[in-house]
Amino acid sequence: MSGLVGLLLVSISVGLSNFAGSIGIGLSGIDARTRIRVGIAFGLFEALMPIIGLLAGQAVAGYLGNLAKYIGGAILILTGAYTIWEGRRTASAEKERTPLNMRRLLITALALSIDNLAVGFALAIYRIQIVLAAVTMGVISVAMSLVGLELGHRIGARVEAWSEEIGGVVLIGVGIAIATGLLG
Repeated sequence: MSGLVGLLLVSISVGLSNFAGSIGIGLSGIDARTRIRVGIAFGLFEALMPIIGLLAGQAVAGYLGNLAKYIGGAILILTGAYTIWEGRRTASAEKERTPLNMRRLLITALALSIDNLAVGFALAIYRIQIVLAAVTMGVISVAMSLVGLELGHRIGARVEAWSEEIGGVVLIGVGIAIATGLLG
Protein backbone atom coordinates (compact mmCIF):
# COMPACT_ATOMS: atom_id res chain seq x y z
CA MET A 1 0.00 0.00 0.00
CA SER A 2 2.75 2.47 0.88
CA GLY A 3 4.33 1.71 -2.52
CA LEU A 4 1.15 2.89 -4.23
CA VAL A 5 0.97 6.05 -2.13
CA GLY A 6 4.60 6.72 -2.98
CA LEU A 7 3.84 6.15 -6.66
CA LEU A 8 0.96 8.63 -6.52
CA LEU A 9 3.13 11.23 -4.80
CA VAL A 10 5.94 10.73 -7.33
CA SER A 11 3.43 10.94 -10.18
CA ILE A 12 2.04 14.21 -8.85
CA SER A 13 5.54 15.55 -8.28
CA VAL A 14 6.71 14.86 -11.83
CA GLY A 15 3.33 16.02 -13.16
CA LEU A 16 3.81 19.46 -11.60
CA SER A 17 6.30 20.39 -14.32
CA ASN A 18 3.71 19.47 -16.97
CA PHE A 19 1.10 21.50 -15.11
CA ALA A 20 3.37 24.56 -15.11
CA GLY A 21 4.44 24.03 -18.72
CA SER A 22 0.82 23.69 -19.77
CA ILE A 23 0.01 27.03 -18.20
CA GLY A 24 2.68 28.57 -20.44
CA ILE A 25 1.23 26.89 -23.52
CA GLY A 26 -2.33 27.84 -22.56
CA LEU A 27 -1.39 31.51 -22.30
CA SER A 28 -0.97 31.76 -26.06
CA GLY A 29 -4.46 30.42 -26.75
CA ILE A 30 -5.78 26.91 -27.06
CA ASP A 31 -8.57 25.05 -28.75
CA ALA A 32 -9.91 21.52 -28.38
CA ARG A 33 -7.33 20.15 -30.82
CA THR A 34 -4.47 21.71 -28.86
CA ARG A 35 -5.84 20.30 -25.60
CA ILE A 36 -5.89 16.81 -27.10
CA ARG A 37 -2.41 17.14 -28.64
CA VAL A 38 -0.84 18.46 -25.43
CA GLY A 39 -2.59 15.87 -23.26
CA ILE A 40 -1.50 13.00 -25.49
CA ALA A 41 2.09 14.23 -25.95
CA PHE A 42 2.66 15.02 -22.28
CA GLY A 43 0.91 11.84 -21.12
CA LEU A 44 2.84 9.58 -23.50
CA PHE A 45 6.21 11.06 -22.61
CA GLU A 46 5.46 10.91 -18.89
CA ALA A 47 4.39 7.27 -19.24
CA LEU A 48 7.16 6.10 -21.57
CA MET A 49 10.17 7.75 -19.93
CA PRO A 50 10.07 5.59 -16.76
CA ILE A 51 9.88 2.48 -18.97
CA ILE A 52 12.87 3.68 -21.00
CA GLY A 53 14.67 4.45 -17.76
CA LEU A 54 14.00 0.98 -16.44
CA LEU A 55 15.14 -0.66 -19.66
CA ALA A 56 18.26 1.48 -19.94
CA GLY A 57 19.63 -0.11 -16.80
CA GLN A 58 21.25 0.98 -13.61
CA ALA A 59 24.66 1.58 -15.21
CA VAL A 60 23.34 4.70 -16.90
CA ALA A 61 21.25 5.77 -13.90
CA GLY A 62 24.10 7.31 -11.97
CA TYR A 63 25.41 9.21 -14.97
CA LEU A 64 22.15 10.44 -16.47
CA GLY A 65 20.40 10.80 -13.12
CA ASN A 66 22.64 13.74 -12.26
CA LEU A 67 22.33 15.35 -15.69
CA ALA A 68 18.64 14.71 -16.46
CA LYS A 69 17.31 17.72 -14.57
CA TYR A 70 19.89 20.01 -16.16
CA ILE A 71 19.23 18.74 -19.69
CA GLY A 72 15.46 19.03 -19.25
CA GLY A 73 15.82 22.45 -17.64
CA ALA A 74 18.09 23.72 -20.42
CA ILE A 75 15.72 22.54 -23.13
CA LEU A 76 12.80 24.30 -21.42
CA ILE A 77 14.81 27.49 -20.91
CA LEU A 78 15.75 27.51 -24.61
CA THR A 79 12.14 26.80 -25.62
CA GLY A 80 10.96 29.64 -23.37
CA ALA A 81 13.58 32.02 -24.77
CA TYR A 82 12.52 31.11 -28.29
CA THR A 83 8.88 31.72 -27.38
CA ILE A 84 9.75 35.17 -26.01
CA TRP A 85 11.81 35.94 -29.11
CA GLU A 86 8.91 34.89 -31.36
CA GLY A 87 6.51 37.04 -29.33
CA ARG A 88 8.80 40.05 -29.61
CA ARG A 89 9.39 39.46 -33.30
CA THR A 90 5.67 39.47 -34.06
CA ALA A 91 4.88 42.27 -31.60
CA SER A 92 5.11 44.95 -34.27
CA ALA A 93 2.88 43.01 -36.65
CA GLU A 94 -0.69 42.16 -35.76
CA LYS A 95 -0.56 39.10 -33.54
CA GLU A 96 -2.11 36.02 -34.99
CA ARG A 97 -2.82 33.01 -32.90
CA THR A 98 -0.97 30.15 -34.48
CA PRO A 99 -1.51 26.62 -33.33
CA LEU A 100 1.25 25.05 -31.26
CA ASN A 101 3.48 23.35 -33.80
CA MET A 102 4.21 19.67 -33.31
CA ARG A 103 7.98 20.09 -33.12
CA ARG A 104 7.79 22.59 -30.27
CA LEU A 105 5.19 20.46 -28.48
CA LEU A 106 7.33 17.32 -28.69
CA ILE A 107 10.48 19.14 -27.56
CA THR A 108 8.59 20.61 -24.60
CA ALA A 109 7.06 17.22 -23.71
CA LEU A 110 10.50 15.59 -23.88
CA ALA A 111 12.10 18.29 -21.75
CA LEU A 112 9.36 18.08 -19.14
CA SER A 113 9.58 14.30 -18.90
CA ILE A 114 13.32 13.68 -19.10
CA ASP A 115 13.57 13.52 -15.32
CA ASN A 116 11.29 10.47 -15.48
CA LEU A 117 14.22 8.45 -16.79
CA ALA A 118 15.70 8.62 -13.32
CA VAL A 119 12.27 7.78 -11.87
CA GLY A 120 12.31 4.61 -13.97
CA PHE A 121 15.66 3.64 -12.48
CA ALA A 122 14.31 4.23 -8.97
CA LEU A 123 11.15 2.23 -9.67
CA ALA A 124 13.28 -0.76 -10.62
CA ILE A 125 15.01 -0.60 -7.25
CA TYR A 126 11.71 -0.40 -5.31
CA ARG A 127 10.10 -3.21 -7.31
CA ILE A 128 7.01 -1.25 -8.31
CA GLN A 129 5.33 -2.64 -11.41
CA ILE A 130 6.59 -0.48 -14.25
CA VAL A 131 3.36 -0.75 -16.28
CA LEU A 132 1.32 0.41 -13.29
CA ALA A 133 3.80 3.26 -12.74
CA ALA A 134 3.72 4.29 -16.40
CA VAL A 135 -0.09 4.30 -16.56
CA THR A 136 -0.38 6.19 -13.27
CA MET A 137 2.16 8.82 -14.33
CA GLY A 138 0.55 9.16 -17.75
CA VAL A 139 -2.98 9.61 -16.42
CA ILE A 140 -1.94 12.09 -13.73
CA SER A 141 0.17 13.98 -16.28
CA VAL A 142 -2.73 14.27 -18.73
CA ALA A 143 -5.06 15.50 -15.99
CA MET A 144 -2.56 18.05 -14.65
CA SER A 145 -1.71 19.20 -18.19
CA LEU A 146 -5.35 19.80 -19.07
CA VAL A 147 -5.91 21.78 -15.86
CA GLY A 148 -2.76 23.81 -16.59
CA LEU A 149 -3.87 24.51 -20.16
CA GLU A 150 -7.26 25.73 -19.00
CA LEU A 151 -5.73 27.93 -16.31
CA GLY A 152 -3.24 29.38 -18.78
CA HIS A 153 -6.01 29.96 -21.31
CA ARG A 154 -8.16 31.82 -18.80
CA ILE A 155 -5.24 33.95 -17.66
CA GLY A 156 -4.19 34.46 -21.30
CA ALA A 157 -7.50 36.08 -22.22
CA ARG A 158 -6.73 38.81 -19.66
CA VAL A 159 -3.11 39.37 -20.69
CA GLU A 160 -3.41 38.71 -24.42
CA ALA A 161 -0.94 41.38 -25.56
CA TRP A 162 1.86 39.78 -23.54
CA SER A 163 0.73 36.14 -23.66
CA GLU A 164 3.65 34.71 -25.65
CA GLU A 165 6.22 36.53 -23.59
CA ILE A 166 4.57 35.47 -20.32
CA GLY A 167 4.33 31.89 -21.62
CA GLY A 168 8.04 31.96 -22.44
CA VAL A 169 8.86 33.30 -18.97
CA VAL A 170 6.79 30.48 -17.42
CA LEU A 171 8.67 27.88 -19.47
CA ILE A 172 11.99 29.42 -18.46
CA GLY A 173 10.85 29.41 -14.83
CA VAL A 174 9.84 25.75 -15.07
CA GLY A 175 13.20 24.97 -16.68
CA ILE A 176 15.07 26.71 -13.86
CA ALA A 177 12.89 24.97 -11.26
CA ILE A 178 13.62 21.57 -12.80
CA ALA A 179 17.36 22.28 -13.10
CA THR A 180 17.58 23.43 -9.48
CA GLY A 181 15.48 20.56 -8.16
CA LEU A 182 12.38 22.53 -7.17
CA LEU A 183 10.21 20.56 -9.64
CA GLY A 184 10.59 17.00 -10.82
